[in-house]
Amino acid sequence: MTGLPLDGVLVADFGRVLAAPYLTMLLADLGADVIKVEQPGTGDDTRAWGPPHAQGEATYFLSVNRNKRSLALDLRDPADHARAVELVRRADVLVENFRPGTMARHGLGPDRAQALNPRLVYCSITGFGSGRGAELPGYDLLVQAVGGLMSVTGPAPGEPVKTGVAMVDVLTGLHAAVGVLAALRERESTGRGQLVELNLLSTLLSGLVNQSAGYTLAGAVPGILGNRHPSIAPYEVFTAADRPLVVAVGNDRQFAALCQGVGAPELADDPSFATNSDRVAHVTALARELTARLERRTAAEWFAVLTPLGVPCGPVNDLAEAFDLADSLGLHPRAPLPGPDGRPLDLVANPIGLSRTPPRYQLPPPRLGEHTAELAAWLDAPYDAPAHDGPTHDKDHP
Repeated sequence: MTGLPLDGVLVADFGRVLAAPYLTMLLADLGADVIKVEQPGTGDDTRAWGPPHAQGEATYFLSVNRNKRSLALDLRDPADHARAVELVRRADVLVENFRPGTMARHGLGPDRAQALNPRLVYCSITGFGSGRGAELPGYDLLVQAVGGLMSVTGPAPGEPVKTGVAMVDVLTGLHAAVGVLAALRERESTGRGQLVELNLLSTLLSGLVNQSAGYTLAGAVPGILGNRHPSIAPYEVFTAADRPLVVAVGNDRQFAALCQGVGAPELADDPSFATNSDRVAHVTALARELTARLERRTAAEWFAVLTPLGVPCGPVNDLAEAFDLADSLGLHPRAPLPGPDGRPLDLVANPIGLSRTPPRYQLPPPRLGEHTAELAAWLDAPYDAPAHDGPTHDKDHP
């Protein structure tokens, strides 16, 4: 059987909540051995973030913690602290997202950790960096607000709205995964690890892409446009006969096809709508013309009419309908794993497709401290770090 891309990589996961656990789950899906270090008695904060629950666990926790083993350690206890130090000494990657200075107070900051293990890739995730923003709490909603995302998201000016999921945390976890993999790749030639730093605010500013660049390059400060786009039209939600319908036209050819499909080919020749820039300038008038046609038929009927013409469109689905769509397209969006009571947990599949070494789904999200005994015994046993350039831990550990 072909091994996975990250086979042999040991990750000491001191992260909790979302950004760091999402990162380490991605690494685990690709073969890394992830040991999730948790506080005895309470564990990861998201274990208590419910409802909803499945088989006694909060689904929030279950969503980002598969393929990991839970090691309950109290870093104030000398024996547990010694095990944490030993784990760092053996690890290839350490991930943490405490407030800046927390790991250093436990003797596990970047300098100390890399002195123990020069090959260690140390990934630190914060809300606002380790400098003047170190004392600011890094919660996703707060960063959405102060980082500008809510200033461009909402139904109308003056009505800012957060996204329906903690997208800043997810984006940060994704960027952190790229950073960790880059550091591991660089270590192959130098033999040394390095510090990988991410913060939520910088990630959001990067993730705002065209909106951020519009400000830095042209001084444009965008505002809330509801479901409209600042640079493309028609690119918004319309009212069909039965439900909302998205039309996402990206060029003049698609616009002409849309006009043909809705029975108004003359709109494509109207000087007010001839080019994308014209359509953006007259977006309200354009929306009025299109709505008058689109509200005559159902969203499903428009999907059937417009899609064959090459017009991107579709209904606003709920999650059940979204999963049904993915199933119907053969995308296999679920990743079932056996739960603690033997019934399957229907987790969400990793979206990365690899032709020879696809992501694996081996371990269900762990119960708090589920693997403490076996991992403590392994960490307490004598160990000599190998001198070769491969992964720095013993592949035969439990």
